[in-house]
Amino acid sequence: MLERVINRTVTRRRRAAEPCELCGAPLADAHSHLLSERDGQLLCACRACKLLFERGGAGLGRFQLVPDRRVRLAGPPPQDLGIPVGLAYFVKNPDDVVVAHYPSPAGPTRWELDPATWERLTGQYEPLRAMRPRLEAFLVAVVRGMDERWLVPIDDCHRLVALVRAEWKGMSGGQELWTRLSTFFAELDKDKGGRHGTDPSGQA
Repeated sequence: MLERVINRTVTRRRRAAEPCELCGAPLADAHSHLLSERDGQLLCACRACKLLFERGGAGLGRFQLVPDRRVRLAGPPPQDLGIPVGLAYFVKNPDDVVVAHYPSPAGPTRWELDPATWERLTGQYEPLRAMRPRLEAFLVAVVRGMDERWLVPIDDCHRLVALVRAEWKGMSGGQELWTRLSTFFAELDKDKGGRHGTDPSGQA
């Protein structure tokens, strides 16, 4: 009897809604995120806080609302444009420097992209010209039969990094990881224009 009560309590706690990181209100499964200008961290936001930060100037230079648009891109294979690995995302900083991020079991490896390479990319993928600094990313997966090129919100990339870190096994990642990555991109397609319910840290 006691074991059943404990199990029910644990289950209820796991199902309890996470709080908004600004006002403390319970979060819906589908919620938005804010980017902290100070440290680049993502904060979970309820609908009321999202609406507040949609208004110009509401962030007072401290937070920006992460957009929710997802655009599947078509163009030449990224390998032809100087991208050395098959899974990567690219973020533009406010100073126009573009940083390449390569997810790994230890977290993302980063390095500054050659400006000429980025110029070639924006020439081939027109939506990248309007990519919002720090808030959106060019996400590429051309590995193990995948052919995915996306303009995505930055929180999608955080989810991807968390997935790789959690699931990577052995030298090549393991079959479970690559299956989960295929599902990740299938969900991007399904969620175009919407907001998913997965926390950027990888928690539900």
